[in-house]
Amino acid sequence: MSGNRIQSFAEFWPYYLGEHRRAGTKALHFIGTTGALTLIVLAVLLQAWPLAVASLLCGYGFAWTGHFFVEHNRPATFQYPFWSLAADWKMWGMILTGRMKTELRRLNV
Repeated sequence: MSGNRIQSFAEFWPYYLGEHRRAGTKALHFIGTTGALTLIVLAVLLQAWPLAVASLLCGYGFAWTGHFFVEHNRPATFQYPFWSLAADWKMWGMILTGRMKTELRRLNV
């Protein structure tokens, strides 16, 4: 972006995808988000609350590994934590349903 803060999720989404250009980064996000979701469900079902903490480590661990070692950029979470979390779930859903490539083409990313 031009140095100005992003003002809406609609503006953030293409920026977010631009920060996730490499397939490995998206794959690590998908693995981490799936793992985090699994741990959250298990935490609730088993009432094992340390698993909820582990879900954060899982999700962010995989995602940040992708940024630091595959994408070589700074995670958007550091500047836009809530929109980044929402965008991660949106990207996860689009990957899960096979719509990610179409979305990347649509936004010319």
